[in-house]
Amino acid sequence: MRYGLGGALYFFLIFYLHVPPGILQGLDILDSGEVVYIQVQTKGVVGRSVILECGPTLPNVYIWGYTIPGTEHIRAVVFNFGQGPKLQSLAKTLGDLNVITNTASLLIEKLPLAAQGLYTCQALYDTPQGAKLIYYYVQLLVLVPVSKPYILVSDSSPAEGTHMSMRCGLDNGTGPIKYIWERESRDSTPISFAEDSVDLLNITNINRNHTGWYQCLAANEVNNQRSDRIWLNVIFGPDVPRIDVTPYSVTERGYSALERATVSLMCQASSNPPSQYVWFYNNSQVHTGQQYNITKILRMHSGHYSCLAQNYYLNTNSKTTITLYVYYPPNGSPTCTLLPSNNYTDVVLWCSWEGGYPPASLYWSSPLISPNGVEPSLINATLVHPGSRTPHNSTFTCHGSHVASPASYSCSTTALLPSGEPQCYTYATRNNEYLMLSCSWEGGFPRALLWWSLNNGSLLGSSEENANILILKSSATYSGKAFVCHAKHPLSSASKKCVLRLEAPVLVTQRSLVSVYEGNDIQLSCILKANNPVTEIIWFNNHKKQVGNAPSKYLLYGEATWSNLTVREADGMQDSGQYWCSASNAVGGAEIPITVLIKRYPVPPNVTISKIKYSSQQRTEVDLQWAVKETGNLTGFIVERLKTQELQLKVNDTFSWVQLVTGIQPDVRYHRLVGLDPTSIYVFRILAINHRTLGYPSEVKTPADPPFNAYPAVIGAAIGGMIAATLGTMLLFIYIVRNRNTNPRLHDMLFGMQHSQSRENINSPEDEVVSRSQSEGELEDPTISPGAGPAVVSGSSMSAEPPAAEGDDNEPVNVTITVTATT
Repeated sequence: MRYGLGGALYFFLIFYLHVPPGILQGLDILDSGEVVYIQVQTKGVVGRSVILECGPTLPNVYIWGYTIPGTEHIRAVVFNFGQGPKLQSLAKTLGDLNVITNTASLLIEKLPLAAQGLYTCQALYDTPQGAKLIYYYVQLLVLVPVSKPYILVSDSSPAEGTHMSMRCGLDNGTGPIKYIWERESRDSTPISFAEDSVDLLNITNINRNHTGWYQCLAANEVNNQRSDRIWLNVIFGPDVPRIDVTPYSVTERGYSALERATVSLMCQASSNPPSQYVWFYNNSQVHTGQQYNITKILRMHSGHYSCLAQNYYLNTNSKTTITLYVYYPPNGSPTCTLLPSNNYTDVVLWCSWEGGYPPASLYWSSPLISPNGVEPSLINATLVHPGSRTPHNSTFTCHGSHVASPASYSCSTTALLPSGEPQCYTYATRNNEYLMLSCSWEGGFPRALLWWSLNNGSLLGSSEENANILILKSSATYSGKAFVCHAKHPLSSASKKCVLRLEAPVLVTQRSLVSVYEGNDIQLSCILKANNPVTEIIWFNNHKKQVGNAPSKYLLYGEATWSNLTVREADGMQDSGQYWCSASNAVGGAEIPITVLIKRYPVPPNVTISKIKYSSQQRTEVDLQWAVKETGNLTGFIVERLKTQELQLKVNDTFSWVQLVTGIQPDVRYHRLVGLDPTSIYVFRILAINHRTLGYPSEVKTPADPPFNAYPAVIGAAIGGMIAATLGTMLLFIYIVRNRNTNPRLHDMLFGMQHSQSRENINSPEDEVVSRSQSEGELEDPTISPGAGPAVVSGSSMSAEPPAAEGDDNEPVNVTITVTATT
């Protein structure tokens, strides 16, 4: 049955609106050949674009519908009834959906996962044969790419021989997913070793070869991704260690090394984590670390060396031990010497070079020894040689060799006869309790033998080599006796001797009476004439106390046979008297007295204070003047002061005077005292001094206050008033003189008649002389012309001569005026 286009459209809409969703067979098609059903499947990827096609050509009418998965309800997405495509609200949830121009196909961009489902396109075509309806069923599958996988391991550090598993974790991805396990090769190239659709990898009985970097690759039909590398750290060991010795030298019993060489012991044991190494020497720990270096190895380092390898992670260990022998020559070089033999008549040549392995070989050589008669010996060599056939300075050489040393060694010894004669000395203990007689004959080799005897041949003490000290209890009975020291040496055919004679000390002095002035140093001397054994000189002062070096008072200087004592700054009260020079030894003693007289200097003259007053109203300084009453010797002055409040603190009727100024020169008679307390009241006195002899103190005086000086102000005021009064009077007199014709009565009243003179009373001879000279016209100022006014002649008098009037026959009048200022 065919319909026109209008009828077909009406039928299409009725079908779309009334046919139940999914029941396509409900449409009544008269001609089934006119309806076509097409089913396709399209795959899209999340976030990308996909095209859903609705026929190869643009239909006249089409409607796109969407069936949500799990339901049968078809909902319209877009339709076009000939007026352009119209998107429905559902299209917004399916991504960025648009209709491709001039087609009925849908373009979905930014494809979401929610867009997956069945899309139905009902397309109506108007053909010459009539309307043709085609159903396009498009099944859209939205694929999700695999995300970056990650590896989860049951144990990242498994122990060797255990089981572990690795899982390739994946957050997103559409299946089916294939998992490929890769391991990094030595050149860092990933190599696949397992492939499966399951993400779990199990490794049983894991071993150290499984250690390395691992990755998993996840792949689906969209993409593939590799995980980050993880390190599979297989823990194992330690294996039995191996010890390498450098330098390498193996003997039947172990390793060997030459003394003073540097030996390196290296221990190696396979382990993960790497082994920690501990070295033991004869079961005592000596080092930690894989390599143990012994710098300049010594013979004492021979023994057993063990290396203990430890795996702290597994708490396992293993151990290996070696034996190291150090081969060495004897220490140093051969030692040789000469020894006396046969009661000091022969010499023994003795040579030794102990130590080393094997023992050293030794033999003697000398021009005095026949080479054929000497056999080498081990460790030490001994040869007796007659002393009578051994000249002084004869040299003997001992040769030594050792298989471990390429060099040869030797030592030499020389037979020497002591030079000179035996020397004897006498000593005593500190308190002369014991007497020591010392005898020595040094410089010989071998050493000489010495022994003591009395002059009569009686032996004393024992014999000793090189030096012999005989100790005797101190006694005066030994004084004057002789002691003999005997000496014997193998190179000397006869013995030698020296003699000691003991003597008690004898003292003398240059002066037994010494006198000095007070304050000077006292010089005392003492000489020791006889003294054996030698002892020191001891000084005692005038109080019978032993004198030692005290730089402030006593100075001692001397040698073995003399001594000087200096008493500094002699004081008449303390240092006068008898001093003693004393010496004693183990066989006696002696002392001599020396009398010291200390003279005082003459008493200086007495001093009196002539003037003492404060220099200012501040009362901090005082001007002091004094005078010496009579002549006499003096070397200076001392000023003493005392505060009045201290007058109550006198002790034994004396006051605590304070020396304020000392060292004033003898020709000075004035001094200013400064730094005084203005709130205190002082009294002062002055004393003369002649070296250390003080004179009698002056009288005690208190400083006077300075007078109040008002003279300058009074005199200034008086002079000012006098000048003002003088100027006023002079002006009045000038006025009267110049106007005598106008006021004759006033003129005559003051000056009298023209030929009379006016003169004031004479108060002093000086005024009389001045007045007389003025009246006689002796003081005239040539610079004052007539009519110029009065002229001042002196400070106490003035004269004025008025000018004469024209046509006046009267004589000029001389007027003398004396002004006296009284204060």
